[in-house]
Amino acid sequence: MRKFVLPVLVALALTACQAETPEPDAGYGLAGYNPKASESEKAACEAQGGEFRAAGLGGFMTCFTTPKDAGKSCSKSTDCSSNICLARSRSCSPVTPLFGCNDILDADGRQVSLCVD
Repeated sequence: MRKFVLPVLVALALTACQAETPEPDAGYGLAGYNPKASESEKAACEAQGGEFRAAGLGGFMTCFTTPKDAGKSCSKSTDCSSNICLARSRSCSPVTPLFGCNDILDADGRQVSLCVD
């Protein structure tokens, strides 16, 4: 009888130590995952006049916008609303975000390279 009771008591004790299983977030299989996120992001992007399309090596969907001062002459990054002054043309970035490697002017007007993927 002892051989039967001891394992049962140990099993009951271990069962009491089990953590509660968290409920899935918002009914989705992965916490925080929302399958309709890209639809709402696309709508928000288009509402601000942007274009929602794949970008970078990863191909993630990104909202591209044209800054109001695109092409304006600049001598440092703070001259542009996007904070990106292209070094070669000394003009504000024509689009944000600006993917790839580009020579830009920093806040002090020094030329630096910026690579974004």
